[in-house]
Amino acid sequence: MAEFDTIRTAAGARAAQIDEGLRAHMNKVYGTMSVGMLITFAVAWAVGSNPALLGIFRNPATLQPNILGWIVMFAPLGMVFAFDAAINRLSAAGAQLFFYVFASVMGLSISWIFAAFTDFSIAQVFLVTSIAFAGLSLWGYTTKKDISGWGSFLIMGVIGIMVAVIINIFLQSPAIMFAVSILGVLIFAGLTAYDTQKIKNTYLEHAHHGDSEWLGKAAIMGALNLYLDFINMFLFLLHLLGNRE
Repeated sequence: MAEFDTIRTAAGARAAQIDEGLRAHMNKVYGTMSVGMLITFAVAWAVGSNPALLGIFRNPATLQPNILGWIVMFAPLGMVFAFDAAINRLSAAGAQLFFYVFASVMGLSISWIFAAFTDFSIAQVFLVTSIAFAGLSLWGYTTKKDISGWGSFLIMGVIGIMVAVIINIFLQSPAIMFAVSILGVLIFAGLTAYDTQKIKNTYLEHAHHGDSEWLGKAAIMGALNLYLDFINMFLFLLHLLGNRE
């Protein structure tokens, strides 16, 4: 009986340690994501609110991108693929630095919104996105339902949206953009819950190994995934709800 109590006490202590580690892990994920968001919007505002700086990438009057603007527009996508390929070779500190550089480039990529939409409209949509993101992420973290099966469907949806957005760059169809924006909000809302649960489950699966370096990189990758969910949901909502200048 004493032996059983000892085992139960040890198991309880181990479970408490894992719970504490999970909270610290999630705090690092959200903290890193928040710093990335701050960098992105600081860069976007600094460039987008200054016609001279914005003119480096786009025509300030029409907001049509020049060659450098096209490069900056697609650079974040290339960096995501590069980050995924290089994550195993990077240290945790290197991965974090890469993420912050990526957040800066994303700021350049979306800087045009501060010339296209009113500041109040951007702030309003940002608040709506923040509330929606918080609720969806909380649900993904706390739900007992296994939503891992959503992954394939949601990724297919993201690919479909990317193709539609690229096609619409040339077609310039408001109807296509409206439909894509609605689908985009729904898909990235689902990904917010899905990615949050995946981050939690990945930690729980690997917590017993005690690999702090791997967990550090996993937190950065989790922050990147949630960051992308937020940014994309924000941009699609801005297209739907934003008031243009």
